[in-house]
Amino acid sequence: MVGLFGGSFDPVHHGHLIVARAVAEAAGLREVWFVPAREQPFKAGRHAAPPEHRVAMLELAIAGEPGFRVEPVELERPGPSFTVDTLHALKAREPGVRFALLVGADAARELPQWKDAAALPGLATLVVFARPGTRLPEDLPARTVVVEAPQVDISATAVRARVRAGRSVRYLVPDAVAAYVASHGLYRDGS
Repeated sequence: MVGLFGGSFDPVHHGHLIVARAVAEAAGLREVWFVPAREQPFKAGRHAAPPEHRVAMLELAIAGEPGFRVEPVELERPGPSFTVDTLHALKAREPGVRFALLVGADAARELPQWKDAAALPGLATLVVFARPGTRLPEDLPARTVVVEAPQVDISATAVRARVRAGRSVRYLVPDAVAAYVASHGLYRDGS
């Protein structure tokens, strides 16, 4: 089974990577595909870095990491990135692959608000993991797999704030990501 880990990754940080590896091991996934959103519906107009920078940082972060890859399917479509559309596109392109959708507890609480949420369990196994400060919802869909993962309290918002303030992001993001952020002047303008 292939895990799909979607998000803004604005920027990708060690919390994303630690959780992806832990969830992959706990759920027995053979691969994890990081799926950067063109535009997350709940964050419309609020991405600080354009998609090409977020993809480049993801590629740097997972370089040489077995079983991790960047899946650009959401960047190939215009408009908001709806998970149900992504799953339909991937199922059509990869008919023999079983997918697991990796969802943090914070996002799982919003599942009922997602486009065609009722269709999601038929398209992928939902794999939910705890997130710092957020309890797991009690009304998860049937056949949802709940796994333990380290609750690493790093947020992309905090990383961006540190960059904007001229503070170090070492140990929060991979060194290659920190270098990319610095060399491209990302997150300095208050966005």
